[in-house]
Amino acid sequence: MSSDPWGRVDETGTVYVRTADGEQVVGSWQAGSPEEALAYFERKYEGLVVEIGLLEKRVKTTDLSAKDAMTAIDHLRTQVDEHHAVGDLAALRVRLDKLVATVEARREERKAAKAKQTDEARTAKEALVAEAEELAASEQWRSAGERLRALVDTWKGLPRLDRKADDELWHRFSHARSAFSKRRKAHFASLDAQREDARKAKEKLVAEAEALSGSTDWGPTAARYRELMAEWKAVGRAQREAEDDLWSRFRGAQDVFFQARSEVFAERDAEQQVNLTQKEELAVEAEKLLPVTDLKAARAAFRSINERWEAIGHVPRDARPKIEGRMHAVERAIQEAEEAEWRRTNPEARARAAGLTGQLQAAVDKLQEQVDKARAAGNDAKADKLAKELEGRKALLDQALKGLEEFGG
Repeated sequence: MSSDPWGRVDETGTVYVRTADGEQVVGSWQAGSPEEALAYFERKYEGLVVEIGLLEKRVKTTDLSAKDAMTAIDHLRTQVDEHHAVGDLAALRVRLDKLVATVEARREERKAAKAKQTDEARTAKEALVAEAEELAASEQWRSAGERLRALVDTWKGLPRLDRKADDELWHRFSHARSAFSKRRKAHFASLDAQREDARKAKEKLVAEAEALSGSTDWGPTAARYRELMAEWKAVGRAQREAEDDLWSRFRGAQDVFFQARSEVFAERDAEQQVNLTQKEELAVEAEKLLPVTDLKAARAAFRSINERWEAIGHVPRDARPKIEGRMHAVERAIQEAEEAEWRRTNPEARARAAGLTGQLQAAVDKLQEQVDKARAAGNDAKADKLAKELEGRKALLDQALKGLEEFGG
């Protein structure tokens, strides 16, 4: 008979293993020595040790599911319980029991982690739904649309909830996106309609602008182009391609008109500059007539100058007041000389001036006599009153005498 601390082989070749409940039959061995029998069943025990060790490692270091781990534990426990190995089977049972506890703890941890993950996913999806519902009312069509697309990608990356909760949240999320898309589509449809109306209105403005491009009615046409530009801005934008084409035509028509006007104005300005030079020469010639010494010759010379002046034509607007003022000054001087000559040579006017002077002289003499009498009588108040009246008559007399002098005495 052969034995070791954990088993023995009896005379019949039966192999036993020692346990806390006593010896248990492991099997029989007839092919060799008892030592070989024990060695064989000890190797089976070592095999169980290795398998349990590998399972312990898998449980600790891999994501082996609790179900698969328990299946493997049950399989090993069956082998231990069937006593087909020689060794410390109780120690193996303890290790298996600890492994079961570890698996159960891992199961609870995973369950808690999954519950936490689910709660976080629910919170995240509820936040996505809330943001989507807020964006559904936005009119920032581009940025809101891009954000909604990003929210869909975020949603796809989150874990699923239970079917009912997930479906309810997805329904709200999808409804918000649909509401936004519907509003955006309606907005752009309205915008397209407005742009089409703008295109039609601008077609009419372009047609009028092109019709006016050949006009030579410079002032009214330029004013109408300004009105057309104001109307263009008020209409709003057409579709981009149409807008660019219409604007090119509109500006082109204006350019044709204003280029033609500029050329005409430039030619006119050059001509008026020449006219100004000629009129400045005439103004110098006229100013040489002053002061007037020979009224008849001055009048004839000025008439000749004026005829040549009128034949010349327009000068630049900003130069007109100054050059015309010089001619008017000469004309006024000649007119004043004519008036002075007329007053000097008019017999009727001279007679009237002489008569007025005589009347004023007689009135002065009379008032002087009355003042003297009042003074002599001691009536100073009356004398002072008559003296004031006398001063007024003397002033009138002085003026009349000066006028009479203009007629030669």
